[in-house]
Amino acid sequence: MTAPNFHPEQLPLPPVLPVGTKVVVRVALREHAAGAVGVIVQSPVDPQHAYRVRFMDGVEASLKREELVVLKHYQREGGTAVDAPVAEYDFKRHVILRCVIGSRAYGLDHAGSDTDYRGVYLPPPDLQWSLFGVPEQLEDDATQETYWELQKFLVLALKANPNVLECLYTPLVEHATPLAEELLAMRAAFLSKLVYQTYNGYVMSQFKKLSSDLRNKGEVKWKHVMHLIRLLLSGVTALREAVVPVRVEEHRERLLAIRRGELQWDEVDGWRVRLHEAFDAAFAATTLPERPDYAAVNAFLVKARRAMVER
Repeated sequence: MTAPNFHPEQLPLPPVLPVGTKVVVRVALREHAAGAVGVIVQSPVDPQHAYRVRFMDGVEASLKREELVVLKHYQREGGTAVDAPVAEYDFKRHVILRCVIGSRAYGLDHAGSDTDYRGVYLPPPDLQWSLFGVPEQLEDDATQETYWELQKFLVLALKANPNVLECLYTPLVEHATPLAEELLAMRAAFLSKLVYQTYNGYVMSQFKKLSSDLRNKGEVKWKHVMHLIRLLLSGVTALREAVVPVRVEEHRERLLAIRRGELQWDEVDGWRVRLHEAFDAAFAATTLPERPDYAAVNAFLVKARRAMVER
């Protein structure tokens, strides 16, 4: 059998990348190393001609398609799409609040517990307004760090996100700029009856999932069960006392017994039911407002943005 004639030009051409696509350069340029990130500001009529790419410092360069890789493809492949690593901007230099939450903050840690860092970062306006924008969240699994961009953090706190509220109430604050100290001082502005809605919805859905796991798989992740009970305890206190408790010394031994799997499911679920009754009663009697203080929080955000511009 004779092989068919093969002509390279018969291969389908790759699609033209549109303007606005974030890319990584495969080759070293005069002003940028291989791995630098840019954004396409001008696309050719076909993939055989050059793209115009603008880098974060405003410098532009003309590059062929084979000299580029789409940033999200690079990230999906774990950085193997080019030889050099992406020259990422160090957003963590703009962290204004760094605190410890998780087991160490709750008083439920043991010798092998990780230290979970959470907080807020506030990027300068030239990055905020640029074509690249800024990430809403910075995550570093190696160091157990997560930082939310200020506006994202405020929105989550207004919705009574438990992890974010705990950042405002944890006793373990490692770094806080004057602006972050002002944020911590106004933490009561975020508390409202939405605590009941958010906490209750999360706990109920997760307990149903855990019950299903127990029926279908015969086991549950007891650490998750412990933290759901802890979350209910926190919610009850938040509604009663208008503060979000972080440390749980009073319930430490019983919660640790749950994590070790020493309590029967029925006993744990019975505690959950009683806590839910207390949660309902606390909601009926709470003095928290219907909604958080959006005006005060918005004023703080505007002030923070303006401060970065002036600086």
